[in-house]
Amino acid sequence: MKAWRVHQHGPPTQALELDEIDSPLPGPGQVRIAVSHTVLNFNDIDGCYGRYQTVNPTLPYVAGMEVVGTVDEAGKGAESLLGHRVMATPDGAVGGYAEHAIAGVDMVFDVPDALSGIDAAAFFYPFHLSYLALHERARIQSGETVLIHAAAGGIGSAAVQVAKAAGARVVTTAGSAAKVAFCEKLGADVALNYSDQDFAAEVMEATSGVGVDVVFDTVGGDVAEKTWGCIARNGRHVMVGFSSGIGAEDSSLTPRPILFGNFAVLGVLLAYSTQPEAIKRATGWNLMPKSVGDEVHAALTVLLGEGAIHPIVGNVVPFADIPSALEVFESRQTVGRTVVEL
Repeated sequence: MKAWRVHQHGPPTQALELDEIDSPLPGPGQVRIAVSHTVLNFNDIDGCYGRYQTVNPTLPYVAGMEVVGTVDEAGKGAESLLGHRVMATPDGAVGGYAEHAIAGVDMVFDVPDALSGIDAAAFFYPFHLSYLALHERARIQSGETVLIHAAAGGIGSAAVQVAKAAGARVVTTAGSAAKVAFCEKLGADVALNYSDQDFAAEVMEATSGVGVDVVFDTVGGDVAEKTWGCIARNGRHVMVGFSSGIGAEDSSLTPRPILFGNFAVLGVLLAYSTQPEAIKRATGWNLMPKSVGDEVHAALTVLLGEGAIHPIVGNVVPFADIPSALEVFESRQTVGRTVVEL
């Protein structure tokens, strides 16, 4: 099979090489997916540079952390998925930029009938992550005000829709006038341009000095700490990612504003397991039970059927263009998700 593998660390066009390698075979509890679509992620870019320590496999490795396709082989215990059209995170959150990918059944979900392959590729990660962050972690309530950073991106645009579907008032930030207009069209009640506005001051103005109840933050770093000044009493700041720079992943938080702010800082991780206790003992991490993933997927499928949410596809590129497309993506000029069609 053809696969894009990271052979050396650097920009994607230097790090990635298109190789011909053997198709993998699934083990117990795994499926092999004939990939029809994959999608670009900042984590894949950080992997090219060798700066993503959470997923840091030995070189060379096949990049790509999301796939859509059809299950064509199944290991013991996974036979019921044969022939299913699925969306999945491959094992180890790598291996997706290939014609075949291996995934454990805990991170495999049926594609809703309403979605094409392109839309399915834009659906799984953003909407599951947004739902987990806003409902499972922040316990969002109708009528609350939610601040969503980087709201024109693939994950942020999903969070806007999930928050609106929950009955929230939504305030967004984005980095250009065009992206602000996109957020307004998506349903934002207040859309701010962080490149020429003091977003924290504007948020306080928009909330009559009270602040927001929930923050959905995929940016992290200095943006996170600046945000703390505009969170309401008993508010919840959900840390979703670190697009400002993966170095912020291990930076220390400043305790004083959290203590004086009377708000909570929460984490969210999109990873499901039928054995979360075993993962906890081995790593210290708390993974979501697979049963929670099934509930989230069912709830999102209902919202999809009602027309309350829809995937945002900003661009579709061919498999051969993955390295150059990643560098365009890295420049932050894109809106929604960049989907790769095999």
